[in-house]
Amino acid sequence: MDDDTWDDLRAECDALEPGTELVTPVSERHFGIVDTASDRIVIRFADSGTERSLWREQFAVFDAQLSGDGRAMAITDLQPGIEPYATVVTLSGRYTVADDAIVRDPDAAAAGSSPSLVAAAEARTNPERVHDDSLLLAALLDRLEGDVGDLPSLETDPVTDLYVLASDVQRGADRLRRSARDALLERLGPDQQLHGRYGTVRRTTRMRRRPLDEETVLAALDEHGIPREWVLGIDREKLDVVLSVTDLTEDEVYDVSEDVYVQKTGVDEDEKYSRLQGIADRLDDLEDEALREDLAEIEARLEEALAGS
Repeated sequence: MDDDTWDDLRAECDALEPGTELVTPVSERHFGIVDTASDRIVIRFADSGTERSLWREQFAVFDAQLSGDGRAMAITDLQPGIEPYATVVTLSGRYTVADDAIVRDPDAAAAGSSPSLVAAAEARTNPERVHDDSLLLAALLDRLEGDVGDLPSLETDPVTDLYVLASDVQRGADRLRRSARDALLERLGPDQQLHGRYGTVRRTTRMRRRPLDEETVLAALDEHGIPREWVLGIDREKLDVVLSVTDLTEDEVYDVSEDVYVQKTGVDEDEKYSRLQGIADRLDDLEDEALREDLAEIEARLEEALAGS
């Protein structure tokens, strides 16, 4: 990847509005841009808070595969390790998405054309989503009552709803927790504890290490007489890039085993809205005016979200 292309990509990352989230096109993992440097772009996944470096040399491999006329990379063929690269690279106007494939397009007029880009400004803020989804989850748990302790005996529909709502609440709560963490760090001294109504927090320091660039590391090893092969090996992220851009097959380099799990593939916002309306109807006779106003605000936010979808 030449300097102009790399500088353009970094500039697009730096220009994103604070809080903007991107999403990987196959696994649908949300992440944000943390930092850019001369040799990497650092991202943080929203679901785990894990940071990961996307290296310029790997973007170069990606770019080389797309540089020829008519070359494209099918989105459905992307390996997990290359998905964030694919999402980030489409921020640049030099790349675009056409027919479910990524192509290099130096004449593209607009950056950020990737369907994988998700704007942070949505109809509902994250705290509002956590509140609304938590209310729906609480209502579902109330309806199921003691049956939750015996999930195998439940019908499929309520178990599915339980999984979807718990997933939505968990993801939103994790993001809200990180925002609260950042606010608390500004108030916590080195040995200070803060006490709330429900618990206590304190500042904890962990050292995070990130290797310097390869040339610097290898030079340091040479200076101390340490054999380079002690630290060199197969990099899984780089291997995934190679799998995505060459005819190398997965079974030639991986021992593949099947891992069966449940993945949430959609959320029915219309049904959420309908269910919240039902909760509001059942509370019409209550004397708690503040609660009724709160539910009316939730309905208005969901109606706005649905109108914009």
